[in-house]
Amino acid sequence: MTTRWKSLSLSAALLAGVATWTATAAEEPGQGISVQPVQSTVAEETFQTLIVNKALEALGYKVLPTKEVDYNVGYTSIANGDATFLAVNWSPLHKDKFIKSGGDNKFYRKGEYITGAAQGYLIDKKTAEKYGITNISQLKDPKLAKLFDANGDGKADLTGCNPGWGCESVIEHQLDVYGLRNTVTHNQGNYAAIIADTISRYRNGSPILYYTWTPYWVSGVLVPGRDVVWLEVPFSALPGERKKVDTTLPNGKNYGFQMNSMRIVANKKFAEDNPAAAKLFEVMQLDINDVSAQNMRMSQGQNSQQDIENHANGWIKSHQKLFNSWIAQARQAAEDAS
Repeated sequence: MTTRWKSLSLSAALLAGVATWTATAAEEPGQGISVQPVQSTVAEETFQTLIVNKALEALGYKVLPTKEVDYNVGYTSIANGDATFLAVNWSPLHKDKFIKSGGDNKFYRKGEYITGAAQGYLIDKKTAEKYGITNISQLKDPKLAKLFDANGDGKADLTGCNPGWGCESVIEHQLDVYGLRNTVTHNQGNYAAIIADTISRYRNGSPILYYTWTPYWVSGVLVPGRDVVWLEVPFSALPGERKKVDTTLPNGKNYGFQMNSMRIVANKKFAEDNPAAAKLFEVMQLDINDVSAQNMRMSQGQNSQQDIENHANGWIKSHQKLFNSWIAQARQAAEDAS
């Protein structure tokens, strides 16, 4: 289980070991300007947030301790100018949240920080093969649904999403439109806790049904194709602004969710006033496999604040040329705007 905390203290001294820039005023377009990052309560989103923070520090910005908030609060805070940015804008999963909080009138969002994020429903491979289960709609059959009953009520127990997450509205909508309400229970709470219980049941030989996403450590423990299989959905069905979206993937499979990117979303006025930060947000790119690998280290016990700080510093050091290129582009954007 991962460790969570309310804020992350960012140290310029730690950054000094991984950045190569001299601290002259001319090279610090962010000098004298404070930045307030926000992130969700998912500790596995800390690593990517820290890398953005450290890049901003290299540009001279004063990065305040990251505030841990609900996604909805995060978007509202950024729109109102009470926070500066969120490094994990799940796009298009968070489209409704983005639009309801002001959309492009309130937010600056260019580039894609992390790409190729998949999500959906999975079951253990043994049960899938034994009963020929390939589609979640098959769980309308009470006999099949009962296979995944963990509490004795006769219904399948789906390890689902925390209240307030973007995936919550998708799952709730799909349980209705796929006719699964009478046979499937959407178990919600602290995801890290309930997925840990799910993994324990799998290791004890029990069938499991759960939702997850990538990048995240779960798919390194329950490996798709080896331990578990993705379930398809009978047809595309998303709520709100995305109700007409086809979720079929290029390979013809339909897992009910679009492929997502994680994008950096910032307060629009801040971005307009800070071309260096705006350019940085646009050009930063992080390999999804690097995030998954870091998340796995967290699941194995390296999950303290200092551990994740070390992971971020280590990543920057081993990708110094790439990191420096982001800073150079940001500095150039500030020069061009002056």
